Formats: sequence, C-alpha cells, structure tokens
Amino acid sequence: MSVDTAPKPINIKDIRDQFPVLHQLVNKKPLAYFDNAATTQKPKQVIESLEHYYTKDNANIHRGIHTLAERATTAFEETREVVKQFINAPEKEEVIFTKGTTDSINLVASSYGRKFLSEGDIVIISAMEHHSNIVPWQLICEEKGAELKIIPVNDRGELDFDAYKSMLSDKVKIVSVVYASNSLGTINPVKQIVAEAHKVGAVTMIDGAQAASHLPFDVQDIDCDFLAFSGHKMYGPTGVGVLYGKRQLLESMPPYQGGGEMISEVTFKKSSWNDIPYKFEAGTPNIGDVVALKEAIHFINKIGKENIMSHEMGLHDYAMEKLSEFENIKFYGTAAEKVGVISFLFDNIHPFDIGQMLDSAGVAVRTGHHCTQPLMDLFNIEGTVRASFSVYNTKEEVDAMIASLQKVVKIFG
Repeated sequence: MSVDTAPKPINIKDIRDQFPVLHQLVNKKPLAYFDNAATTQKPKQVIESLEHYYTKDNANIHRGIHTLAERATTAFEETREVVKQFINAPEKEEVIFTKGTTDSINLVASSYGRKFLSEGDIVIISAMEHHSNIVPWQLICEEKGAELKIIPVNDRGELDFDAYKSMLSDKVKIVSVVYASNSLGTINPVKQIVAEAHKVGAVTMIDGAQAASHLPFDVQDIDCDFLAFSGHKMYGPTGVGVLYGKRQLLESMPPYQGGGEMISEVTFKKSSWNDIPYKFEAGTPNIGDVVALKEAIHFINKIGKENIMSHEMGLHDYAMEKLSEFENIKFYGTAAEKVGVISFLFDNIHPFDIGQMLDSAGVAVRTGHHCTQPLMDLFNIEGTVRASFSVYNTKEEVDAMIASLQKVVKIFG
C-alpha cells in the first residue's frame, strides 16, 4: 500500500488564528509580514508554553530534587527527544541546546577547529554564506594558520558544484555550507556536498537556519557531521537553537565554555568534564525557551513540512508573476531549487526607500545586505529588498505589497 505524500491545501484561517501578532494594524493598515527569513512569528501554543513554564514550573534543571525542578527538567529533556526525532538523530545525546545558529557554528569552529585545524589546512565555505558562517571560520583560520576557501556562485545564485569538487583535497578539513540561502533562497545540494567532502576525509557542517521550517531535516540521510539551526526562524522563541553533532566528534572536542553543568568533578588543581550533551551546555540554560521550542516543532509537524513548503512556494510564484510585470526590476536569486524568498531591486529606487514606504502601508519586508555582504559585493550591489514567505501569509497580502510597490514606483517615476 503506497502512502500519499503529495502536498495538501492548508486551512489558512485556522493557521492565522493561531498567531496573535498578525491581527493588528501597522500605520493604520493591516499587517502583511514578509520578513520571515529574519524571524517567524510565534503561534499561541509557543507563547502559552512560555507563560506556563514561568508561572508553574520555573526552577533550575538537572540538579534539584524538588517538584518544580523535576517538572522543569522533564520538560527540558522532552524537547531534546522531540528535536532528536525532528532531525532523525541516532541519539538524543547528540542534540545540544545553544543560543542559536550563530552560537552553534561558533561552538564548532572554536572547539573542533581549535583542536583539529593546523597550519596549511583548508576550510571551505560558499559565497552565499551568512556572516555567522563566515566570521567564526575566519577567526579560527587566522588563529591556526589555516586557509579559508570559497565556493563560487553563478548569476542565478547557484553553487558551482564542479568548482567545489575541484577545491577538495586531503588538506581540506572542514566544509561548512548553508542548506538554504537567506538572501537568495537557493537550496543547496547538501547531501552531495557532504558526500564529496567525506571522500577526502573532511568534516561537514550544515547551516540549517533557513531550512528548519520547510525542508527535510534527516541528519542520517544527509550524513552531515554537524547541523545548526535556530528556534526563532521556525515559529519558536528567540535566543535558543540546536547543534547536532555525531557522537564520536562531540566526544573528541574540548568544552566550548566552562562553568556549572558541563563538569563531572572540579578541584582547584583540575576539572573533568561531563558527558555529552551537557559538556557543551555550561551554566543555567535558556530553559523556558527550550521548553517552548518543542511546541514550535509540534506546530510544524502537525501541518507537515511538505504542505508548508507547497503553500510558501505558491505565494512565491504568485508574487514573482506580479513583480515581473514591473519595468526596471531585477531579481537576485533565481535558482531552480528555492525556498520562498524573493530579493529584488528597482533601477532608480534605493531599497531603503522602498522598505520605508512599504512599512507605511503595513507591509514588512527586509532591506539591506541581509548579513551576506560578500555576496552583495559579488553582485556589485549594496543590498536588496527581500520578501520572504511563511505558512500564514496569503495572496491578499501579496496583492497589498504589489499595490504599495505600484505607488512607490509612481512616486519615484
């Protein structure tokens, strides 16, 4: 018996009713929120989970024996199990809670990179990386005398895979690439990237920040060594994220930070470290937000990533059709495989002006370099206007953006 995995239509009213922030006026206009690549809005169950924790269960975890501490610990560790299933990790001990994708990448660069990189080694990233997947590698490469190499992208915003393969050698120790570009929307062939890196013995890291809410997350299928993502881009709280790492690698790495929880025994002469994942979770963690992250994952699972992606790409295609009717518009990021992100410019209008005028009409978009300055330099631009779609957006909101852009174009001639 075959299982039907085709995308199904979503109940947009039911979904929107779960997001209190959407039901407001901004500058006396209904809010149309298209800044989802920066952060997604939060459904009621995530907000209520935070409220419940702080009003009923607030206590430190793991070390207390009283009832509140036990309830908080149980809720915290339940999220670890939910994340394990969400990414299909072999063990829940391979799931580490961090502040977000940036923190996760810094952890790997500082801990794994500091121990295993040597002078003359090579780290590979791509030209479309977010600053959080550039700067940590620059810092550790400078410290260790290693070289940072960049996979080029073509005019459509796609990785040059042949160039990537030609860069690989036994000197390459780490390959760290983004699953989906925050500024272009490009979906990278991460499984193939990982496979090629493993042929030369390199360790791989995937920045999954833009993929978490709508692309498959199966670390055993991808076979990546590390995966990072953030709660706030997948309907969860800010300030919480996940680092997945293969057990043998995590056990080989020194602690990233020192303090409580990450230790086994402390004396004034020497300390010993706790088992994973706690070795990398120093101090009192962001307990309430970790607990609420579980509800964000339940929200995604209930709708289904394939249904979320189908809805978002329907809006993307509809918006592209409408935007393409404008004269003097140029799109950045036209890859064959994309998430619901559109970056564009008008020849004679500064993106900041567009952003401000859209905001006056209640339409929220992002303008600027989107923390991908090297990529903007590659295209010889300062930045773009970016509209990014989520499961709660509608065609009516796209129409509102188009109508506002028509006014902007008329004003600027």
